[in-house]
Amino acid sequence: MLFISEQQVAELFDLKSCIGLMKDTLCALSKGEASQVLRVAMEIEERKILGLMPASIPGRTIAGAKIITVFPDNFKRGMPSHQGLITLFDADTGALKAVVEAEAITGVRTAAVSALATDYLARKNAEVLCILGSGLQARKHLEAISYVRDIKAVYVWDINKDSLKKFKEEMSAKFPIPIHICTEVSKAVENADIICTVTSAKNPILFGKDVKKGAHINAVGACTPDCRELDTEIVKKSRVFGDRIESTLAESGDFLIPLSEGAITKEHLLGELGDVILGNLEGRKNDEDTTIFEALGLAVEDLASADYIAGIIEKNIRGE
Repeated sequence: MLFISEQQVAELFDLKSCIGLMKDTLCALSKGEASQVLRVAMEIEERKILGLMPASIPGRTIAGAKIITVFPDNFKRGMPSHQGLITLFDADTGALKAVVEAEAITGVRTAAVSALATDYLARKNAEVLCILGSGLQARKHLEAISYVRDIKAVYVWDINKDSLKKFKEEMSAKFPIPIHICTEVSKAVENADIICTVTSAKNPILFGKDVKKGAHINAVGACTPDCRELDTEIVKKSRVFGDRIESTLAESGDFLIPLSEGAITKEHLLGELGDVILGNLEGRKNDEDTTIFEALGLAVEDLASADYIAGIIEKNIRGE
């Protein structure tokens, strides 16, 4: 049995490879070649969640689960909001193959899926990126989106001004792209072709009146029915896709709150990203469409990632 640390994950798991891995994984899920159940979430205290996310991918002969805590206010302590581990079992024998620390995997696979959604839903000539939030996911999303679109300018907003300053310093050293700090969300998004919301917000920060036609939005931060980053107007006027239909209808406050208001129906959720990739579902129809990808994060994504890393380590051990 392998124990795989955060350091090993960081050394072996790169974003570019993960985008391709997530493409295969989401297609397998939409084709019924992988399975998962809705995450079980237990509230420890208000806004502090312990979650269990089981899944299996028979074609890769693996099964397992991610155990995770989500503490949105951890940024005040200088700690990550998402922490946990992934257990990986052999689906033939039931033997435990690996235990993998999950934080680095979560960071990489989340941004990789957003990049995949951007590649299939954003305009081909999209070049202005807006990131709402400036933590780990903001950093990973800048890198990931840069793999699928030729980004010419980045606009970043966060309520934490020190975090914004640090983000600009770090990312400007890594990417030859102008990075602009914004003190108002409306200014950050007004010219954006691609918007990534990666905050711990409980109430809307992104409003339909501020988003230009033709933009693509990756809604990442809100993952419970009572929290949302998007207002009702932007959801109502957009073509909405999810990573998994049942997850969106059970967990996405961005979608469920407008649904409860009567502003949309369940049919407003057009389907899964996997089906768009497979060509079974039309994504963007024209350059005027505003599109939303609602990312809840899936157990199959974590399982495939852990198996990929374990495979590399096993080959190294065998000397291959």
